Amino acid sequence: MKRTEGIVEILEAFDLTGSYRAAAELAGCSHHTVARYVRLRASGRVLTERAARDRLIDGHLAKVEEWVERSHGKVRADVVHDKLRAQGFEGSERTTRRAVAWAKRAYAAGHRRVYRPWIPEPGMWLQFDWGQGPRIGGRNTLLWCAWLAWSRFRVVIPTNDRTLPTVIACLDETLRRFGGAPTYALTDNERTVTIDRVAGIAVRHPELVAAGRHYGIQIVACQPADPESKGGSESTVKIAKADLVPTAANLLPAYETFAELRAACDAFCETVNAREHRETRQPPAERLAAERRRLHPIPAEAHTVAFGVTRVVDDDATLRFGSARYSVPHALAGDRVWVRVSGDELVVTHAGDDGAREVARHRLTTPGVPRIDPAHYPERTSDPLHPRPRAQTPEEIAFLEIGGGAERWLILAAAAGAERIRTKIRRATELATLVGATPVDRALGLAAEAGRFADGDLESILDYLRLMGDRSAGPFDRDDADDTLQPGTSAWELVGR
Repeated sequence: MKRTEGIVEILEAFDLTGSYRAAAELAGCSHHTVARYVRLRASGRVLTERAARDRLIDGHLAKVEEWVERSHGKVRADVVHDKLRAQGFEGSERTTRRAVAWAKRAYAAGHRRVYRPWIPEPGMWLQFDWGQGPRIGGRNTLLWCAWLAWSRFRVVIPTNDRTLPTVIACLDETLRRFGGAPTYALTDNERTVTIDRVAGIAVRHPELVAAGRHYGIQIVACQPADPESKGGSESTVKIAKADLVPTAANLLPAYETFAELRAACDAFCETVNAREHRETRQPPAERLAAERRRLHPIPAEAHTVAFGVTRVVDDDATLRFGSARYSVPHALAGDRVWVRVSGDELVVTHAGDDGAREVARHRLTTPGVPRIDPAHYPERTSDPLHPRPRAQTPEEIAFLEIGGGAERWLILAAAAGAERIRTKIRRATELATLVGATPVDRALGLAAEAGRFADGDLESILDYLRLMGDRSAGPFDRDDADDTLQPGTSAWELVGR
């Protein structure tokens, strides 16, 4: 087979001379070659195509196609070759591999599934699905991943389970982030969505249907193994897991608390919704602003039927369920919350302006054994074991302004029952005015650590610091055993003389 350039030269020579032999002399080839390419051009065929040749496997091609068809294009070429050899085929394995590859291409072309692109409309479709989240404290978490099909605006919410109340709470929060509700919500066939299938028709969960009616949205289950309806939500799950779940690919550190995971999910949503989407070439946040005009309003109250029973949080940020006390975040004191039992746990849900959200989860307990989470309360400021000075007079204010050493001295002096403390803090304030607050603050700190609260101890420590050049060494980091404020044992040398 000649190259294309050579074929063009042959034809050009023939067009110039009109003779096969003359063209062959000019092109440097046989006149039979010139005649062959002239006939191919005249018949309109491809000049560079190879002539079909008989092969040893031609008599077995029908059987090869049969095996490829029976295996749905999965059969291996070496298996086919062994079968052909058993039937008397004497060709090489390379010939068999080429024949099997050709048969598989033909099978794929005849059985290829054609996908029509889905062109979504604004305000029409919401899709959501679940992904496996990271482990926190030895416990698995889940990621609710939802997006609006037209604007590509995404919402990722971490949860501890995927029960029906959690689904409704996540749906409520998602719609409030969107600023409205679309017409349809498309999701997978889970038991919280589809309780049965009859003749291929999904039977939806009645409580989820009621929740959809509350928000004015129809919950639709996608068809099994249907990428046209599942592709968008599954892609959202894949991207969220790649950016949020610690793996060897992203080198993310592990999450210490559930609050850290939620903060990471919020940051992820802000990032992906603010950057340009590959398909639309616009940030999803900008397209959401346009899509909101097609979304319908959502009720101010969340659908709370599935959240359990109501309780009012007491002033001590606890609620009672089954005569036992459970803590909730202190900011909810006086608010109404919903509680329900999920397995061996009590789940507390609060419906606020930003949607329904799980706020606490405790293991069930018995009366008299409360479940109190320290994270639900602010840092304690009135701990009797760790008091904090609160100045109330100008004299106290001036003393505490000296520094942390003054505060430490006051706490330890009071604990040691030191006498005439007010007189001593006045003296310390006067010394701070004379020699500066820094050396006095350091001297007070040293006195507190050494338990020196007697009259004159502060002045003695100041003199010591001045003589030693105010070295940075602490009271217990001494270079010389003679550098000490404690009384020595030299007086005992006179005993017995």
